[in-house]
Amino acid sequence: MDALSSLLDGFATALTPVNLLWAVLGVLLGTAIGVLPGIGPAMAVALLLPVTYGLEPTGAFIMFAGIYYGAMFGGSTTSILLNTPGESAAVVAAMEGNPMAKAGRGAQALAAAAVGHFAGGMIGTILLVALAPAVADLAVDIGAPDYFAIMVLAFIAVTSVLGASRIRGLASLLIGLTLGLVGLDQMTGQQRLTFGSLQLADGVDVVIVAVGLFAIGEALWVAAHLRRTSGRPIPVGRPWLDRGDVRRTWKSWLRGPFIGFPFGAIPAGGAEIPTFLSYVTEKRLSKHKDEWGKGAIEGVAGPESAASASAAGTLVSMLTLGLPTTAVAAVMLAAFQQYGIQPGPLLFEREPDLVWGLIASLFVGMVLLLALNLPLAPLWAKLLRIPRPYLYAGILFFAAVGAYAVGGEVVDLVILLFIGLIGFGMRRYGLPVLPAVIGVILGPNAEQQLRRALQISDGSVTGLVDTPFSVTVYVVVLLILAWPLLKRFTGRGRAGRAGSGGVGGSGE
Repeated sequence: MDALSSLLDGFATALTPVNLLWAVLGVLLGTAIGVLPGIGPAMAVALLLPVTYGLEPTGAFIMFAGIYYGAMFGGSTTSILLNTPGESAAVVAAMEGNPMAKAGRGAQALAAAAVGHFAGGMIGTILLVALAPAVADLAVDIGAPDYFAIMVLAFIAVTSVLGASRIRGLASLLIGLTLGLVGLDQMTGQQRLTFGSLQLADGVDVVIVAVGLFAIGEALWVAAHLRRTSGRPIPVGRPWLDRGDVRRTWKSWLRGPFIGFPFGAIPAGGAEIPTFLSYVTEKRLSKHKDEWGKGAIEGVAGPESAASASAAGTLVSMLTLGLPTTAVAAVMLAAFQQYGIQPGPLLFEREPDLVWGLIASLFVGMVLLLALNLPLAPLWAKLLRIPRPYLYAGILFFAAVGAYAVGGEVVDLVILLFIGLIGFGMRRYGLPVLPAVIGVILGPNAEQQLRRALQISDGSVTGLVDTPFSVTVYVVVLLILAWPLLKRFTGRGRAGRAGSGGVGGSGE
């Protein structure tokens, strides 16, 4: 009851004209920034830090929250329409959203994503209000073996359900893990795969890898096949979801938050793992398995809902523990410190107006995003009517600008082109792109957690399975790996019984 009364006070703060204006400005800025590949919400918040120094803290953080959610939606817009993720959390949206757009259902994919963001954000923020202390306690108890087990689950789950074969999925994952090794060893400081280049010592940025594999690889692939395909523009299609679409997506919208929110609250979590796991879950539960890879709407709705809920989960660790789990949370933590405020267990007591005003503004921001972007879905989808030579030339331009903006180094453009050629080769030989991106995102973290777990156990491998949580996760991994074999043997057994029954019947 205390939380509810505090939340009502927060709405009184968030709905003042000035703070409402900051929320609208944040949502608009975030959506515009998310559309540009490479310029993610973390960079946007960081760039605005000096500008907001003179603002009142509550208004500044309400605007930052609007940028956070708006950029996630903007990133999924280009991911769906142009196969160009604006940020890493939008990578999964391209897997089914882009085939939908190519089939003339881009507006439906964008509408499913918009409603998914709204549902995920709303449910995630409600869970933030109700469960913040409990989730924070759970996050504190999770150790290095548990983190490593979760990342192994993400690797195995995604490589098992993508591509024509598991071998190709694992090959793609290996490419990503190799790219993730580039740079300095986090524990020893030794250079790995830098070839003596100081610019590579910091590693390859995830955004450059995602934009290179998706945007540059796609542009090169389209350019190589442009003369063999018709140059007719892709139809936009009808603008709204019909009853069949809603019937297929409403469960995905509701499942996503319960996958995304806990992962957002876990340190070293973020939106990447839950969006991958949501995609896998929706594919397993779908009754339309033949559509996956060709434009299954559940593959957009579930991951987008999970991504939005994970953003609310991120705020749990940041506000209650002072522990940032994503780049955006880290920049927002710096903003708190800029105002002389220290997030932690006492923040709710010392700064109740700021905290509850920020939480209430999340609800306001979700409504604003839905109201702004749902009617604009057909308009965004009309981007696909641009002739493909001009469209992909624009994609290459914005991809290059985004990659250069990440570090301001010319070498980043060379790396972008190199990774784009890898993406082209992966399309040529049928390797799925997503496992490679997962390998780059999670590979360094998985290595770090593995080495920490082994250090804690003095090098004993049993240290990786010394918690109930990690054992449970590994059991799930074994079930995923064993399921095709079990299915094959049970299928042979049924075929054998059917065959013997048929022979016996003919002999009578």
